Amino acid sequence: MKILVCVKVINGEINPFDESALECALSLSDDVTVISMGPSKCENVLKPLTRLGAKAVLITDSIFAGSDTLATSYVLSTAIKQMEYDLILCGRQSTDGDTAQVGPMLSQMLEISLITNALRINCEDNKVFADTRAGKESVKLPTLVTVERGYVLRFPSIFSKVGDVEIIDNKKLNCDISRCGLSGSPTKVLAAFESERGKRKCKFISMNELIPLTDKLMKENKYQEKKEHTGQKLKSVWAVGNDVYEKAKDISEEVILIEKTTPEEIAKRALEEKPNVILWNADLWGRKNAPIVAAMLKTGLCADCTMLEADGDNLIMYRPAQGGNITAKIKCVTTPQMATVRTKAESSDIILSGGKGVADNMEKFYELADKLGAQTGASRGLVDMNKISYDMQIGLTGKTVSPKIYIAVGISGAVHHTCAIEGSETVIAINPDKDARIFEYADYGIIDRL
Repeated sequence: MKILVCVKVINGEINPFDESALECALSLSDDVTVISMGPSKCENVLKPLTRLGAKAVLITDSIFAGSDTLATSYVLSTAIKQMEYDLILCGRQSTDGDTAQVGPMLSQMLEISLITNALRINCEDNKVFADTRAGKESVKLPTLVTVERGYVLRFPSIFSKVGDVEIIDNKKLNCDISRCGLSGSPTKVLAAFESERGKRKCKFISMNELIPLTDKLMKENKYQEKKEHTGQKLKSVWAVGNDVYEKAKDISEEVILIEKTTPEEIAKRALEEKPNVILWNADLWGRKNAPIVAAMLKTGLCADCTMLEADGDNLIMYRPAQGGNITAKIKCVTTPQMATVRTKAESSDIILSGGKGVADNMEKFYELADKLGAQTGASRGLVDMNKISYDMQIGLTGKTVSPKIYIAVGISGAVHHTCAIEGSETVIAINPDKDARIFEYADYGIIDRL
């Protein structure tokens, strides 16, 4: 079985999700080819992978620089159409972009089936069987599968030798230059800045004060939902599914509710009715299907937006980027302008959420949840350690919550987590590190551990 693995080089290293996809490929076949798109210096990062028995291909040309997800998917699809393969594996997403769009877009451009968020994969009788975040799935080959961080990349044998990396430029690919690079990318970054959203003034208390404080807060009723929109509303917006309806209503005079159906049906209707803006919920379903529709319509898509603005004609989108270190302000220069949007999930009045800091104290964590009568949640770090299920994950790649009281235990406070809890009425952080970033986003802080 011939397997292609798409990998991205980030700061001189292979994207962790792509490492997982590569290990998955190596466990399934001895005919594996790594394909990457990037500057020529990426060759030095790809070479060591050949010691694992994989072939390596680098797509590099100055005209590809600055490509967004749609342009990147187009270049990759052009290259892959010239290759033989049975299965394509991609990491779920890159850690710098967190969009999870290239895999679905690529599958559509290649016109092959798609499985996303795979935890484990097996192949038998010309079919792929996958355990995914959404359940068990199986499809016939050829197919593309996006892989979670469930595999650990092996070390090469001490006797293995470094192989060559095949270099491919646009002279060989003959890509349409108008669809490549910055000029061919429909999403444009207008500005990037350090995120200040959700910051609070933290008052430090002791662990003994936690229960009395939650009792007091539960008796209060001070929450008022913040309206995010400023400026002139759009005339009309499509909302795909009820989950994103309220977000669309905030920025539009008219909201047209679109049934969650197949991407083919949604794209066909969009071609006929030509909407200016389409919003999707940034859940597993939206993150899988919105990129497919974007590829069908050859339009831009901004992923996991935490805030939207409008000026009457244009949609301005804000989302965390570069691993959550910054917030990017983005617009789409093609129509329909599309975005997946973080929406508020239904939750109990109190959520107790754990991070890596509670990994060795899960029993105490659940005891505290019972004592507080709290719903449990988790950061991505705790989920990646397989200490708690993915459906409990809160954050940019999980769900957004807005409880009366949110208690973060052993969570450092990365942007991709804090952006999903800023709707909470009160945030309480428990962490032994007095300098933990989470305290900047908490109303109350406890410097301690469970």
